[in-house]
Amino acid sequence: MKSLALTLVLSASLLVLGTVARAQEPAPVAPDNSAVNARDRSPDAMTSGEQSNAKSDVELTREIRKAVVKDPALSTLAHNVKIVAVNGSVTLRGPVKTEEERTAIAGKAQEIAGTDKVDNQLEVKGEQ
Repeated sequence: MKSLALTLVLSASLLVLGTVARAQEPAPVAPDNSAVNARDRSPDAMTSGEQSNAKSDVELTREIRKAVVKDPALSTLAHNVKIVAVNGSVTLRGPVKTEEERTAIAGKAQEIAGTDKVDNQLEVKGEQ
């Protein structure tokens, strides 16, 4: 009987200690992703919403994306840049880790779309 009582007291004590410890933990903070998209707030910023639905523009975007993602030398950050084609012209936007990635992506886009058809707005952000 004493061991049952002792077990109940110890269990209750551990429960109370666990509750107190959790009460002292800081409340979770909701992520603030607003800074990530600050570059898209300008009214003249080219975003994925401006992507043309013309078959030729969709195909152009697809071919460039395929070439970018296929390159294992590029970081995940670089693989996720925005590629927006409108009327045969391509805009590249977003962060990359190095100037080499910026140049490589622009080169792939120029090879597919044409040198004079690419607006390279990629930003070198370094390691993230």
